[in-house]
Amino acid sequence: MSKYLMIIAALTVVICGCKKDLSQAEADFTVSADKNTITLGDTVRFSFTGNPDVITFYSGLVGKRYEYRERTSAEGTSQLSFRTARLTGGTQPNSLALMISQDFQGVIFNDIPGTLQRISTAGWTDITTRATLATGPTAVPSGNIDLTDYAAQNRPVYLAFKYTGLAGSTQNRWFIDLFSLKNLLADGTSYEIANHNFANVGFTNYGVTTYSPGFVGYPMENIFNWTFNTSSLAINGASSAQAAANRSEAWAIMGPIDLKKVTPDVGEPVKSVAQKTSTIKYTYKYPQKGTFNATFSGGSVSIEASKYSSKKIEITVN
Repeated sequence: MSKYLMIIAALTVVICGCKKDLSQAEADFTVSADKNTITLGDTVRFSFTGNPDVITFYSGLVGKRYEYRERTSAEGTSQLSFRTARLTGGTQPNSLALMISQDFQGVIFNDIPGTLQRISTAGWTDITTRATLATGPTAVPSGNIDLTDYAAQNRPVYLAFKYTGLAGSTQNRWFIDLFSLKNLLADGTSYEIANHNFANVGFTNYGVTTYSPGFVGYPMENIFNWTFNTSSLAINGASSAQAAANRSEAWAIMGPIDLKKVTPDVGEPVKSVAQKTSTIKYTYKYPQKGTFNATFSGGSVSIEASKYSSKKIEITVN
């Protein structure tokens, strides 16, 4: 019996020890500003009371708004643009097409035949007429291509450049750069959704890191394929009539793409668990004029439960 009592006693000690690790902090806290109206270039100082484990500050600037901290999608205008050049060589007509699909099932990793089959069977719509393409070696902007009608269908899309080269004559060479797909919101903010970056190379919207899906290339007929870097994509077909014994076809595909995508706003840390609230005197200098909702989110954090509250102070910068 004494053996079991010792085990129970040991478990009690462990449980009590775990309880001590749970946060004793408070979710509620108060914050005050030394002034609510400042002149551009001045600094506002914030003071705190209470005992939260952590505090995060959202200035109210674009990209740092508390109310959009969890927003990943928003209605806007889906706008695509890029620039093309048909380099010296072939002059075959209609060799580059801009395509879009909402039922392409995606690339199959390490399965080229399976991926080619998916490309062939997907429903692709030719939207080349929405763009302006180059007719020679001088780079030509596509213009702003509105894809909002596809965003309204609430399904991700795949975009593709389809290259074709006819047999019997020199096939064309294409160069594409300045590729950018954006979601333009009514409040004037602009969120880049996709660009030339590889899928593992981040970029930022208002200081918040996000990623482009990246392009992949697949030759459907013949050996000629697209090449990519972080600023352009290009393809060269058969360089002479003698070399163009067969038709060429190659696809540069990007997706899936959420045309309503936005990057969530983020705050900056003010207090960590190790700091005492009474010692924090946080200052901030607004970089522009306007009225901003400075919001602080704080709370208790533990393995058992976390609780947060937020405090808002209106700051006017003249």
